Amino acid sequence: MDGVLAREGEMVPGADRFLAALRAAGRPFLVLTNNSIWTARDLANRLQHTGIDVREEEIWTSALATATFLKDQADGASVYVVGEAGLTSALHDSGFVITDTKPDYVVLGETRTYSFEAITRAIRHIGQGARFIATNPDPTGPSPEGPLPACGAVMELIAAATERRPYVIGKPNPVMFRYAMNLIGAHSESTTMVGDRMDTDVVAGMEAGLRTVLVLSGSTQERDIDRYPYRPTLVRESVADLVDLV
Repeated sequence: MDGVLAREGEMVPGADRFLAALRAAGRPFLVLTNNSIWTARDLANRLQHTGIDVREEEIWTSALATATFLKDQADGASVYVVGEAGLTSALHDSGFVITDTKPDYVVLGETRTYSFEAITRAIRHIGQGARFIATNPDPTGPSPEGPLPACGAVMELIAAATERRPYVIGKPNPVMFRYAMNLIGAHSESTTMVGDRMDTDVVAGMEAGLRTVLVLSGSTQERDIDRYPYRPTLVRESVADLVDLV
C-alpha cells in the first residue's frame, strides 16, 4: 500500500488508473500492508481521502494475517496484546479472548504509544510460558517528525529480555501472501506481487512463488537493487507504468 498506491498521504500518480484497469479486466486483487494499527475499514477510508477507491474487503493487513494464523494454530486461545484497534479488532472478530491473566500467546503489533508497562507485562507472560507472536518485523515507522520505533524494534527488546524469538507473520514471511491468495482464490502461478521494497515485498513474493514487480515510487531505489542476491521479475517507475500490462 504505502509507496505503491499512496505516499506521504498523497496518491501515487496513476494508482487510480491501475486499480481501475484491474477491475475492468476482472483481476481479483488485495492491497497488503504490514501496518497493524488500523482496521481495514480505517485504511479504506484513509485511501479514499487520497482519491483511491479501495473497499474494506480488498485490504489485507498483518493484523488480519496474524488472526488467521492463530485461528489455524490455536483456535479459541487467550492472548495478551500490545497493539491498537487494527490488531485487537482482528483477534476479537476471530473469537480470541484478550486477557492479562495467564494468556496462551503474547501478540505484539504496532502502536504509536508503546507502553513500558505493557512491554514489561509481555516479557513476564512470555517468561511464564506464553508463546510469542509479532505482526511484522519493521524496526521503524514514519511520522511527520521523523522515524518512530515500530514493532520490529520492540520485538528485539522483548526477545533480548526473554531469550525467546517471536514468530513474525507479516512480510517478508510469505505466509501473509499465501493467506491473501487463499482469500481471493488465486494461484501462485498466475499471481503477481507489486511492491516498493526489496527486503520485504520482493523477497516475500519470490518465496511465495509469485512474479514480482518492484516499483520505484517508495522505499527502494534503482541503485539499491544490486545490493540484494535476488531480483524482481520487473522494475518500473510506478504502478502507472503497469496499466497497459494488466
